[in-house]
Formats: sequence, C-alpha cells, structure tokens
Amino acid sequence: MDDTQRMMMAQALRTIADSLLVPVSLATRIPAPAVQAFVEGSATGAVEAGKARKRKTSAYAREYKRSFKRTAPKYKLKNGSWKKDGFKRAVREAHRITRAKRGKGRGR
Repeated sequence: MDDTQRMMMAQALRTIADSLLVPVSLATRIPAPAVQAFVEGSATGAVEAGKARKRKTSAYAREYKRSFKRTAPKYKLKNGSWKKDGFKRAVREAHRITRAKRGKGRGR
C-alpha cells in the first residue's frame, strides 16, 4: 500500500467517523469535538486495559537464568548449535544448580 492509498483510506475512515459522531452530537447536545475526544479516549483506555501487565521476575527465575547461561556452553558444539539432548541436559543441570544454591525447600 503506497502513500496515496493510505491517505485515501485515512480520509475514508475520517468520513465514516464523522458521520457516526454528528448524530450522537445532535442527539445528546454535546459539541462534536467533545464527543470525538470521549470516543478516542475510550478506545485508548480499552486498548490499555486489554494489555497484560508485566510481572516481576521471581528470584528463582533470575538465578536459573544465570545458571543456564553458565552451563549451556558445555552442551553446545563449536558452531553454537546444541549437542544431542544438549538443551534438555543443560536445563536439568541449571535447575539442579539453582535448587542447590537456593536450598531445596526454600520459598515454599
């Protein structure tokens, strides 16, 4: 889609939006710009509400990440790809190291 098509599409959408906002404005006796601002604000708020919040990374996950980064090279080939069952073994070893560092039943 080139710039002229985008401009035409934007103009068409503005026309549709105006045709929807004017009757609402007349029926409610609220100025059209105020209705438009309300609709735009509502749409923006709905998008924000739909986004998931970022969760704080747990201490275990941070420690596991460090352990995995330290152990992964042992299970990789020189070209950087994984050895046979290397990823699975690296994950297990990283979990084992992490559990040992943090203590077996800690945090439960």
